[in-house]
Amino acid sequence: MRSVSAWRVSRVKFAEPPYNPFDGEGARRFGGRWNSPGVAVVYASGSLSLAVLEILVHADSLSALPDHVAFPLDIPQPLIHELADDELPDTWHSPSAPDALRQMGDDWVQAGRTVALRVPSAVIPTEFNFVLNPAHPDFERLSIGARQQLQIDPRLVKS
Repeated sequence: MRSVSAWRVSRVKFAEPPYNPFDGEGARRFGGRWNSPGVAVVYASGSLSLAVLEILVHADSLSALPDHVAFPLDIPQPLIHELADDELPDTWHSPSAPDALRQMGDDWVQAGRTVALRVPSAVIPTEFNFVLNPAHPDFERLSIGARQQLQIDPRLVKS
């Protein structure tokens, strides 16, 4: 069965017990571009570099990066729903995500048809992120690799 590679980047403290970087608790508590508060999802990116950019776009400083770790994962292709361009509102890529995106994500979680939703990145619109439903029965079919220290070239994070 064909699978798609993705990366989850997490702060170190949320990647160690008692926390679980794949339980969706942070997104449930605070919401995100593709989910409302109260709806647990896990965000991942189609490449490690995009995952880092997704962290940077929300960071106050580049110095936050060394405090992160990365997890590779493989998602079986049949478990992914891909949004078509014509399903997205015209303002989907705006920095402050339109409520319509959160509603689309919430509806997708509620429907429970797939464990992963492939969505375009607002940071790099030609690349993709994945919204994962940790409560979906197929979540255990994801292959999650070992935690890796995030290796960042010091030139990127110098002051």
